[in-house]
Amino acid sequence: MAGGWAKDGAVSEQIEASISDELARLQTRKAPAGESLTHCAECEEPIPEARRKAIPGVKLCIDCMQERDSAYKSRGGINRRGSKDSQLK
Repeated sequence: MAGGWAKDGAVSEQIEASISDELARLQTRKAPAGESLTHCAECEEPIPEARRKAIPGVKLCIDCMQERDSAYKSRGGINRRGSKDSQLK
């Protein structure tokens, strides 16, 4: 069933496009790799050996990593692709 000027299946295509965009974004994130640092790259505090063994390639201590994670703003789960507001901007 089409609504307005949209073609049949337009809603399904928007949902699939949103899922594909999010999957592509998640796949581009890089996990730590290589040899772990013995001291934090930001504050120069020693990184515990247990952390270095648990996370290969770790570069930050726990405190710096928590600070960085808390500064991260998650994206909203709203599909704005077909929104009239996004078309007006």
